[in-house]
Amino acid sequence: MTRTVIESATKTAIIGFDQPFCVIGERINPTGRKILNEELERGDFSRVEADALAQVAAGATVLDINSGAVFSNKMAEDPRYADNNFVEPTLMKQLVECVQAVTDCPLCIDSSVPGALENGLAAAKGRPLLNSVTGEEERLELVLPLVKKYNVPVVAISNDDTGISEDPEVRFAVAKKIVERAADFGIPAHDIVVDPLVMPIGAMATAGLQVFTLVRRLREELGVNTTCGASNISFGLPNRHGINNAFLPMAMGAGMTSAIMNPVALPVGPKAIAEKRAAVEAAGIILPEGMDDESFVKLFGMGSTLPRPGKEMEAIRAANFLTNNDDSGGAWIRFNKAPGEPGADGATSGRRGGRRRRG
Repeated sequence: MTRTVIESATKTAIIGFDQPFCVIGERINPTGRKILNEELERGDFSRVEADALAQVAAGATVLDINSGAVFSNKMAEDPRYADNNFVEPTLMKQLVECVQAVTDCPLCIDSSVPGALENGLAAAKGRPLLNSVTGEEERLELVLPLVKKYNVPVVAISNDDTGISEDPEVRFAVAKKIVERAADFGIPAHDIVVDPLVMPIGAMATAGLQVFTLVRRLREELGVNTTCGASNISFGLPNRHGINNAFLPMAMGAGMTSAIMNPVALPVGPKAIAEKRAAVEAAGIILPEGMDDESFVKLFGMGSTLPRPGKEMEAIRAANFLTNNDDSGGAWIRFNKAPGEPGADGATSGRRGGRRRRG
């Protein structure tokens, strides 16, 4: 069985065909997150710490750390900050050290800047996953020596110098090329985790079918583990969680063994709560005096004011159970116990209720 081993100083995460699905938490990424960008520019890492802890609590088994920040204010003062090769190596080291200070979850070092990748690998304890290498010649020559030097597994993205092909045959050929080039460096196939590239189903009707076919081929013909940016499949569509919830178990059934995704259902914010309270009041609904926000949002089905596992995590845990990668359904049962309920903390509890055995 192909097993890709990722380690922190004290914990091991295994991506494998016979293992529970590996969730790689994607939240520590300043791309498209204006507030996080601004905080990192000020040297404030409190949101990074909170995101790390929330993702682990929601079920992430690996944390992706992306250093692709844009420091607009510093850029205006010093033109060097316009160059990611200047910004990312220092930031990556800070991010890795920050996350390791609050959790021992294994890490995935994520950057397009070779200097950031090396700084992340040097700062990370254990054996992190490296994200990523592509089939582009320059990228292969830059990244594969790092993979060999630090003896780490790597995400291999199925695009090359010609770009991202819509033809699944081309994407498979690129993946095969990367596996073969890695072998030239002495990097085994079990340390290659292929991302076959998920296209948005809203733009390409065959996107789902393509991924399922590719994943089966990658498993059967190349013997490699696979991953993807899970939310790409639903990009631009309504009820994205509904599509993601269907896609992930289907991809798992085809043989996909991990995904880079957000495991956390984001908390309901004060603005949404205030708007809903106003609507309730306008409708003449009388609420108990002093009802707190958490009770209010639960009463009206808005979610929670606290981070909690997202619906995608529910689908993944159910699929783990159905594919016999959850011993006796223990993880599923613990996931569905209310906080404070016996066994909700993961401890083994005696069997209660149900049908009694006859003597």
